[in-house]
Amino acid sequence: MRHAVVIGAGIVGACTAIELSRDGWLVTVVDPGQPGGEQAASFGNGAWLSPSSVVPMAHPGLWRRVPGYLLDASGPLTIRPRALPGLTPWLVRFLLAGATVSRVERTAQSLRALVGDAPSRHRALAAEAGVPHLVAQRGLLYVFPNRDAFARDALAWRLRHDNGVTWHELDFDALHQHEPALGRQYQFGVLVPDGGHCADPGGYVAALMAHAVALGATVIQAAATGFDAGQTLRAVNTTGGPIACDAAVVAAGARAGPLAAGLGDRVPLRSERGYHVTIDLEGDAPVPRLPLMPSDGKMSVTTLNQGGRRCLRVAGQVELAHIDDPPDWRRAVILHGWARRLFPGLPPDAPFRQWMGHRPSIADGLPVIGLARRCPGVAYAFGHGHVGLAGGPITGRLVADLLGGRAPTIDPAPYDPNRFRLLPRRARGSI
Repeated sequence: MRHAVVIGAGIVGACTAIELSRDGWLVTVVDPGQPGGEQAASFGNGAWLSPSSVVPMAHPGLWRRVPGYLLDASGPLTIRPRALPGLTPWLVRFLLAGATVSRVERTAQSLRALVGDAPSRHRALAAEAGVPHLVAQRGLLYVFPNRDAFARDALAWRLRHDNGVTWHELDFDALHQHEPALGRQYQFGVLVPDGGHCADPGGYVAALMAHAVALGATVIQAAATGFDAGQTLRAVNTTGGPIACDAAVVAAGARAGPLAAGLGDRVPLRSERGYHVTIDLEGDAPVPRLPLMPSDGKMSVTTLNQGGRRCLRVAGQVELAHIDDPPDWRRAVILHGWARRLFPGLPPDAPFRQWMGHRPSIADGLPVIGLARRCPGVAYAFGHGHVGLAGGPITGRLVADLLGGRAPTIDPAPYDPNRFRLLPRRARGSI
C-alpha cells in the first residue's frame, strides 16, 4: 500500500487526508498541534463558505492607499512599519497582481474554481463525517450604509456576477425585516442565497480529522522539519524522527515556506495576520440571523455554536507583520467596537474572547497547489489566504488527483508552484 504523509492538520490537511484515504493510500498526518485547536487558522477564521469570495484583495489603485495603511491604526488593513523592509518584495508583487482589471479578472476566475461549490461540498463532507449540523447553507448578507456605497463597489460585484454569483438586493425595509437587530444606519443589503457557513470551525476540523482516522489515517503530534529526498522522496523528517513514505503533502499554512524552500521551491508566502472577537450570547441577545459583512468594516459577523456555547464571532482585520511578532490586541478591540455598532442591543457586559492567527497568503492572491519541481512525490497545498475553509475540499481532491496520476478535478495551472520560477531571488519573499 502506498504511504503518504500529510504535513498539517488544518482544514486543507484534513480534507487531503480524507481524499487520499478514499483513494487507498495509507495516510499519516503530522502536526505539532491538535486538529481544530486554537493555534490553527482553521480554528479562528470567519466561518464563511462563500461562493462570492472571488474578489482578490489586490485591485487597481490599491497602491495609493498604502501610505494611509501605514498611518491608520484603526483601518481594516495595517502594516507594521518595522516589517516593511522585509515585506517590500512581497508587497510589490501583491500590488502588481491587482494592477489591472484583466489581472484581477483572471484571479477571480481561479478563485471561483476553488469556492464556487464550497457549501455543497462541505455539506456532503459534514454528513459523511457525522456532523451535518456544523454546516448550514442559508445565505450570506452584505450590508451597506446606502445604495451609493454598493455602487462604489461595482468592480467587486461585477466580478461576482461574471463568475456565476447571484444575489437579491434589499431596500431598507426588506433588510431590517431580515435582520431586525441590525443598526438602522445600514439602509441597503445584498443577499447571496447560495452562501453557507460553519457553526464551529475548530470542532468541524477536529471532526473531519476523526473521520480521516476512521478511514485508516494516523495522526502524529510532531513538527515536520524537512525531507529525505533526491529525485524521489524517501522520508519526511520530523521532530519525532523520520517517517518513510512514498509521497508527502505540504499543507502547513503560513509555516509552509521553509519546507518548500528546502526542496528548491521558493514562493512569495506571508503570514497575513487576522483577528477575531467571540462574544458570548445569553438568552434572547440580538444577533444576526444570517452571517453578514458590513461594507464599511470588511469583517465577517457570524453566530456560532462553539463548544456548546452560543456566541457571535466578528472576524477580520489584516495585519502585515513578522510572523513571530506579538499580537496587537488593539485589532481585537476594533472588532469588538464594530460588533456594538452593528448590533446596538448587545449586552455591554457580555463576556468575550480574542484571538489572533496566521492566514497563509501568496502575493498573487492564489494558493500553491501542485507538485514540487525537483521531487514530484511531494505536493504543495497551502497559501489559501481568506478562502482556506471554503477551498479545503476541492484542494484535497485536486491533490489526490495529482498524486494519483489522474485527470485533475479542476485545472491546476493557476495554482502551479512553478509560476514563481522566473522571479528574481530577492523577490521570492517568505516568512
